[in-house]
Amino acid sequence: MKNLKLVDIEKMSFEEAFNELNKIVDFIESTDVSLDDSIMVYETGIQLKKHCEKKLKDAEVKIKKVVENKIE
Repeated sequence: MKNLKLVDIEKMSFEEAFNELNKIVDFIESTDVSLDDSIMVYETGIQLKKHCEKKLKDAEVKIKKVVENKIE
């Protein structure tokens, strides 16, 4: 499991971050992981989750603007 830095995560597309998040879930579910590694992987997962949520929120705002402009 590679160690992703916050800077790396911020450069990811939604799809890239979501795929990494799925890899983390699979890793945790299928591997005996030490407590320290579990914490590191969990923290990375939280950052990926936040990044995905931000990307979705940004997309929602853009779509809302497009819809509002078409209605007016």
